[in-house]
Amino acid sequence: MPEIDQQVEDAVVRLPGMRVAYDGAAFDESALAATWTDQLQGWLNQAVTAGIAEPNAMVLATADAEGRPSSRTVLCKGLDERGVVFYTNYTSEKSHDLTATRYASVTFPWYALHRQVHVRGEVEKVGVKETAEYWAQRPRGSQLGAWASPQSRVVDGRRALDNALNGIERRFADVEQIPAPPHWGGWRIRPDLVEFWQGREDRMHDRLRFVRNDDGWNIERVAP
Repeated sequence: MPEIDQQVEDAVVRLPGMRVAYDGAAFDESALAATWTDQLQGWLNQAVTAGIAEPNAMVLATADAEGRPSSRTVLCKGLDERGVVFYTNYTSEKSHDLTATRYASVTFPWYALHRQVHVRGEVEKVGVKETAEYWAQRPRGSQLGAWASPQSRVVDGRRALDNALNGIERRFADVEQIPAPPHWGGWRIRPDLVEFWQGREDRMHDRLRFVRNDDGWNIERVAP
């Protein structure tokens, strides 16, 4: 144990000096795609090509009715001009937050590429038809898990979760196409701001934003 304690102590000591030199290419206004959607899709494609693990992972930030923030990682499962989509249990803490405030942000963290994309805006529930289309593509195990898990609720140990899953497996044992639970579905963030961040030398990063206005979108550069 003393060896482990020493490793922890050494890591703490090194924290102030931990940094990565960002040497990305310049990212200026002339390099932007015509729309935020095209730009995000392009960077997402590059993240996939680069072999980034979970390239569609994004950190979702919400706040409850009292303004207390929470963040967690979810997977982007839809991207078009309407916004970005993820799916979850509608009884989860994140869904309670979204129902209360109707606003959220997500950040795609592509650390290996020295890039991130930040999206924020109002939220809306995804339609039943669109949810059903996505649900049909999910692995059966994931479908069973969505039925079994009382997401964000306190449970009495792992055994309670395993028992719940076993019960759902028996319930749908003879059902070929499992329906989506009524308490499960998608949320869409309809952006009013999308920021593309490219790491540069000396922490002089490039930050270019699409900002929604009454006539469409403005392009802004902000200081790092």
